Amino acid sequence: MADGVYIDGKWRAGGGPAFSKTCPATGSIVWEGSSADGRDVAAAVASARKAFTSWSRTSQADRTAVMERYAEAIGKCADAIAKTISREMGKALWDSQGEAATMKAKIAVSVAAQKERAGEKMEGAAFGSSRLTHRPHGVMAVFGPFNFPGHLPNGHIVPALLAGNTCVFKPSELAPGVAALLAECFEAAGLPPGCLNIIHGGRETGGALIDQDINGLLFTGSAATGVFFHRHFAGRPDVILALEMGGNNPLIIWDPADVDAAADIAAQSAYLTTGQRCSCARRVILPEGKFGDAVVEAIIARARGIKIGAWDEPGIFMGPLVSERARQQATAFQQAILGHGGKALLPLAGLERGGGFVSPGVLDVTGADDVPDEELFGPLMQIVRVKTFEEAIARANATKYGLSGGLVCDDDPRWEAAYAGMRAGVLNRNRPTAGASGAMPFGGPGLSGNFRPGAYYAADYCAWPQASQLSDKAARMSAPGFPS
Repeated sequence: MADGVYIDGKWRAGGGPAFSKTCPATGSIVWEGSSADGRDVAAAVASARKAFTSWSRTSQADRTAVMERYAEAIGKCADAIAKTISREMGKALWDSQGEAATMKAKIAVSVAAQKERAGEKMEGAAFGSSRLTHRPHGVMAVFGPFNFPGHLPNGHIVPALLAGNTCVFKPSELAPGVAALLAECFEAAGLPPGCLNIIHGGRETGGALIDQDINGLLFTGSAATGVFFHRHFAGRPDVILALEMGGNNPLIIWDPADVDAAADIAAQSAYLTTGQRCSCARRVILPEGKFGDAVVEAIIARARGIKIGAWDEPGIFMGPLVSERARQQATAFQQAILGHGGKALLPLAGLERGGGFVSPGVLDVTGADDVPDEELFGPLMQIVRVKTFEEAIARANATKYGLSGGLVCDDDPRWEAAYAGMRAGVLNRNRPTAGASGAMPFGGPGLSGNFRPGAYYAADYCAWPQASQLSDKAARMSAPGFPS
C-alpha cells in the first residue's frame, strides 16, 4: 500500500477496500492504496476539530509564515508533483508543470486576498472604536477533482488554512497520488498535525465525510454531484458551501481580421488538457457565410494536426483522457448528439493505442434538436452557425450553466454588446475561454456554482466577518425615556 489515510500527521492503511489507479496512457498501475471507511472519516474530522482550537488562535502572521514556507516546499517538489499528475491523469508534462507552478504562485495570491477581503479594520468612534475582524468556520471538507488534482484542492486548502480553519481533504480516486506530496510539503512548512487530514476513496468515502459534523464543504466537480451536495445540506445554513460545477461554455467568433488567429483560439479553448478543463469551450458560435466557413476549415485543420501522445512524449499537445471509461463516455456523448441531428465534420474517435486516447472532434449542431446541455470532459467541439450577432449572444446564453465564455472579434462595439449580454463568470475577448487569472475570482451563475467564486475570492467563503464596538470603560447610557 502506498497511501491510505493521513490523520494527525501520520499515514496508515485505511479500513475500506483497496483500490489502484492506472496510467491512462500506458495501463500500468501508478498508485495503490486503501480507502477510508466510516471510522477513518470520523477520526479525520475529530483530528481536524481538535487541531482547530489551537490553529484558529494562531496569529495571522504565523499562519502566513507557514503558508510561505509551504510555497517554498512546493517549489522544491514541483518536478515530482508534475510527473505524478501526468502519470495519473494523462496530462502532457508541460501542462502539469504549469499546474505545479500555479500551485506555488497560489500562496502569494491567497495571502494578498486574505489581507484585502478578510483582514482587519479599525475606525474611531465617539464611544471609542469600531473593529472589523474575520473568523474561521471550523472544519472544512475539501473534495478535489481529477483534472487539476493539485491546483484546485490547493486553491481551497490554502485560503482555508490561512483563515484559521482546518481541513479534511478527499482527493479524486482518479488522481490520488498528489495528496501525499501536498502532505509532505505542509509537514516541511511546519503545519501542525491535524490541520490537514487526507482520506482516500470514492463515493462511499465522500458520503461518509458529508455526514460528519463539518462546518464547510469546498467542492470542485460535476454539476450532478454539486446539486446532490446542495440538496444534502438543505436546511443547514450553518454549513458553508462553495460549489464550482463546470460549464457548457460558448465562444463566439465574429469577423476578426485574422482567421488563423481565431481558429487557434477556438482549438486551444476546446482541446487544451484534452478538453478536461471546466472552462474549455464546448460550443463555438459562428456566422453563416464565407468567413464562418473559413474558420471551421481552419479549426478542423488544427484538430487534425494536434500531436497526441503519452505524457512524457516530446512535443505533444494532447494526452489521453483520464481513463478508458472517460473515452467511452466521450464517444457515447458524441453518438447522442449525432442522434439528435448533429453532423460530424471531424468525428472524435478512440485511438488504436487504447486506454484513454481519443482524437479531437468537431460536430456541426446548427440543425440539431434538443442537443444535451451538458458538460462533456473531452475534446469535442460543437459548431453553431447563426445569422446575426444578436442570435449569437442568445445561443451563447442558451445553457443552464454560466462559467466561462468568450468573443473573438476586432470590433469594439460588438465586444461591448457581448460584455453586456453574455452570462458568464469568466468572459474573455480574443483569448481562449480556458484562460483565467488566479488574481481574480473564478466561478459563474446558473449550475456552474452557488455564487461563491473561488480563486481570489476564496477568502470570502473561508471566514465570516465579526463587527465590534469597543470602549475602554463602561459608561452610563442615556436615551429619551430611559431613566437617568
